[in-house]
Amino acid sequence: MSLKGIDQILKKFEYRESAIIAILQEVQEKQNYLPEKDLEYISEKLPIPLTRIYRIASFYNAFSLKPRGKHIISVCLGTACHVRGAPMVLDRLKLELGIDIGEMTEDGLFSLETVNCLGACAMGPIVVFGKEYHGQMTPARVESAIKKYKKTSKE
Repeated sequence: MSLKGIDQILKKFEYRESAIIAILQEVQEKQNYLPEKDLEYISEKLPIPLTRIYRIASFYNAFSLKPRGKHIISVCLGTACHVRGAPMVLDRLKLELGIDIGEMTEDGLFSLETVNCLGACAMGPIVVFGKEYHGQMTPARVESAIKKYKKTSKE
């Protein structure tokens, strides 16, 4: 992200220290992670030490300090999803994508993560591609879901 882009975000929040979480959310929304150089710049522009910004960014699971793919795939491993087959869906995703949890595909399209609960237990097992929920996911449906997102990425 350009420094000008960060300046626009900071201006939007009136350079308020109390808005640091919202600022970090907007910066991450643009790139899917929080690059070190961006955090350093934010620290310079706000009266917040870089160590404090890192504490915030590393405390919340919503933030990532390492690059993530264009499409973040979140597999729910909560109890309801787990007993309905989420571990098998996760294994299939790992196989199809060729990555493990916390990794990004070589083409930068996908990152894979797990979550403890998505709050949609009746739809389990549930997998979220970006912001799109896919309920009653099965290992057999994984390949077609991945193809769908690969296709939309080319458009």
